[in-house]
Amino acid sequence: MKYRRNIGLGDMLAVQMTHFFYSLQWHVQAILPVPLGKKRLKERGYNQVALVARPLAYEVGLEYIPRALQKTRETRSQVGLTISQRHENVYKAYQADSQVVKGKSVLIMDDVATTGSTISACTASLLSAGAQEVYVLTIARALSHHSLNRV
Repeated sequence: MKYRRNIGLGDMLAVQMTHFFYSLQWHVQAILPVPLGKKRLKERGYNQVALVARPLAYEVGLEYIPRALQKTRETRSQVGLTISQRHENVYKAYQADSQVVKGKSVLIMDDVATTGSTISACTASLLSAGAQEVYVLTIARALSHHSLNRV
């Protein structure tokens, strides 16, 4: 979906994630995707996380607010960066709209969690803007050693 433009997978993944979302019993009011920078969005033509977040919000009856969080500057791809480089790369790269998130419990969605750097940066911005609580849901989790023997 991310690199091969198979955008139809978004709806399918959202349906598959619905039961899991309900099992978490989180009391959230809105779902928002981790935003892409303008350059990457223009190159790709879509935000892969939004393709899952929007139909998931619809399936579970929550508000979908894609513009509640904006990427304020372009960053390097996180692929191949060390943990410290990842944190530095996304530090203060996101800004939340306080008029939209203040007092709300929100769920941010990302495609892959590797070190948590992106999610941490987004969460810090949302809390600074007055979000009451921030929950995180990712589509996948990267394995540190790329081996299923350790799962």
